[in-house]
Amino acid sequence: MYQLSNLITNLNKELKKYNINESIDLKISTIQNYDFQINNLVKFQKNKDIKKIKSSFSEIIENEPFIKHYEITDKYFINLLINIELFLPGIENLKDSIKVKKPKKIILDYGGPNIGKPLHVGHLRSLNIGRSLYQINKFAGHNVLNDIHLGDWGMPIAQIICYTDENNIDLGKVKIDDLEKIYPKASKLYSEDPDFNLKAQNVNKQLNEKKEPLLEKWKNIKSISVQSIKEALSLLGHDFDLWMGESDVNNLIPTMIKQLYEKNKISMDGGAYISNFQSDPKILITKSDGSYLYLTTDLATVLDRQKKNKFDKTIYIVDKRQKLHFEQLFNSIKFFQFGNEEFLHVEFGTVNDSKGNPFKTRDGDTKKLSELYNETILKIKEINEDLDEDSYKLLANTVLTYSDLITNRKTDYKFDLDKFTNISGKTGIYVQYAFVRANKLIENSNIDVENINLVFSDIRDLDNNLIKCFLKFEYYYFQALVNNEPHHLADYLYELSNLFNSMYQDENILENTNEIVKLNKLKIAYYFLFYSKMVMELLGIQPAQKM
Repeated sequence: MYQLSNLITNLNKELKKYNINESIDLKISTIQNYDFQINNLVKFQKNKDIKKIKSSFSEIIENEPFIKHYEITDKYFINLLINIELFLPGIENLKDSIKVKKPKKIILDYGGPNIGKPLHVGHLRSLNIGRSLYQINKFAGHNVLNDIHLGDWGMPIAQIICYTDENNIDLGKVKIDDLEKIYPKASKLYSEDPDFNLKAQNVNKQLNEKKEPLLEKWKNIKSISVQSIKEALSLLGHDFDLWMGESDVNNLIPTMIKQLYEKNKISMDGGAYISNFQSDPKILITKSDGSYLYLTTDLATVLDRQKKNKFDKTIYIVDKRQKLHFEQLFNSIKFFQFGNEEFLHVEFGTVNDSKGNPFKTRDGDTKKLSELYNETILKIKEINEDLDEDSYKLLANTVLTYSDLITNRKTDYKFDLDKFTNISGKTGIYVQYAFVRANKLIENSNIDVENINLVFSDIRDLDNNLIKCFLKFEYYYFQALVNNEPHHLADYLYELSNLFNSMYQDENILENTNEIVKLNKLKIAYYFLFYSKMVMELLGIQPAQKM
């Protein structure tokens, strides 16, 4: 917590005096009547200086104005009660004060759709987690760029071109719907027909050699696909700073391979290039036919980004099934001495249907994101027929985002539309309803709520529960930031919304005859809107204005 930063700094300094190199870890308290706890000293109960440390800690905490009351137990648990009256005015400066001291330039690599194919359910988590981490890191003050990293080169493109050639299809006239039908047919032929397989490999080789007729066909496929992808992303509320693809680094690969070979970092093995890094399995850099792999283009992309963006950290937001790929990539970057920047794989589980099976259409194909989006809109219309189209779109995106992020990213989850549109459950609809309700409350009051001062002597228990929840924001925010886990903030948003609804439903606020209590509740609702809106934006959710 930024308002307790001086306290934490002073406690850290005190520990170092006793040669204890450990950072103070502030946690949410599990003890009634306390807000936070510090457990660092528990493991040092037998330290010869523990009584001196306890005494000095007591003196430091005693002199901290933000601490209203504290205790250090016999087991050296430290429990802290925050002085709310001093804390609340500070939230106006929260967005500026919470920023890191040493911002980094971070690239988020996510999205990863292949051209020639529609966005499907498999892209949902990468998009949602990626967008949230983008917002979370920007909020911390980092310089953040996101790159969609298109799959726009290689064998899938060669298969499409080969199929259109075989069937006399003019690529200059096809639409995205045509491409979406062509790709699975071409892929099936490639697997089952040896002649087609050989022709496609030849097309891929000629593409790598930049043969002009094939390049023109590739450009047509890419143009149609990118336009379709952009339209779908816009509908779903996503965008990217960089629209780079595998094709953008192809020209760097021959030189990269040559230099690695000359430095004895890779060797030729049966026509393929293999890394000399000792690993099992061995790391394949190119195939025996000379074609490139995802690892090849990812390595070249690292070099390209170093040259163009001078980044400090790259975060790859890709599902957990690609774990080996990223282990090989990071080992290769280090072994090839491509730089000392930080590289991280943020892995996630899959989205399954209500029975726990991979999400498919009735025909067995992977469900398109546009289909899931339209189904969500129809479901919301069943619940409320009186909204305008913009509100339906906003709420559909809320459902697709919140239901995805509320789950720990490392686990699989079942997508259950009935459950995720429930007005009473732990859902995006529920948190939006609380936000709209608070907004309407303040509007209907016709009072300048912003300039109300809380009277703490007249705060009721349910009001106080919500105020106490405001204290937790920074804890959950830093959990999300440090661990790259947006679900901490999604859980926190639900907790906020639930506590607000409890306060709201307890009594008719605007008809309360006790003016001080009424004004207190309105001011607390104002603070709730501040926190709720902030957390929604960090999750990539646009707050609703009506429901």
